[in-house]
Amino acid sequence: MAVKARPKPADPFTWNGCYVGGFVGGAWGQNSRARDLNGYNALGDTWSYRAGSSVMGGGTLGCNQTIGQSFVLGIEGEGGYLHSRGSGLDTMSPFLPPDTTASVRIGDAYGVLAMRAGFAIDRSLLYVKAGGVLTGARVSVVDPILQPVVGNTINAVDTTNKMAVGLAIGGGWEYAFTNKWSVKAEYLFLDLRHTENACGVATVGGGTFCWSVTIPNVSTAKVGLNYKLN
Repeated sequence: MAVKARPKPADPFTWNGCYVGGFVGGAWGQNSRARDLNGYNALGDTWSYRAGSSVMGGGTLGCNQTIGQSFVLGIEGEGGYLHSRGSGLDTMSPFLPPDTTASVRIGDAYGVLAMRAGFAIDRSLLYVKAGGVLTGARVSVVDPILQPVVGNTINAVDTTNKMAVGLAIGGGWEYAFTNKWSVKAEYLFLDLRHTENACGVATVGGGTFCWSVTIPNVSTAKVGLNYKLN
């Protein structure tokens, strides 16, 4: 009599291994600030404005290792697109309407390399994440000074795209719905805050004018899908 073989038991789930993935989400900047450094409008004159929101998306590569029964330690890199920008008028500008405008732009590409540490309950993983971020940044100040009438334009622009480096810190939740596939939701704060100077020369009359403009911090929130490679 033929005996039917028992079915092979399913492989047990583990968070160990490396993975690739993708994500989509949104980013929004905090307040930026511009300050008159040499009294063009008023010495020490300061005004603030908010950097705008942006869609974001990109890819992820990482590895996990379980320590003990439930502690998961890993390293993760992500890279993608975000574009946060904002501008604001100087209310101390001597002309009406005010015509001195400061602006800031963050992106378009960024990258994060971070450590992850979490606590796993079966297929759910709650984790915190901390590391470094690298992205592009640009600041500018423009004053047309009623150009059709006076003919004097100041374009005080940081003409080179700076690389802003900062701290990335956040956390999230990941759930493995199969042994290979998992979904995640994550918040990450990008601490980019520092100051760049924007200087320029008037097209009529000469003279160099400078403003300091703050690169703001950025908050991000995203959802993603990961595939375990091994």
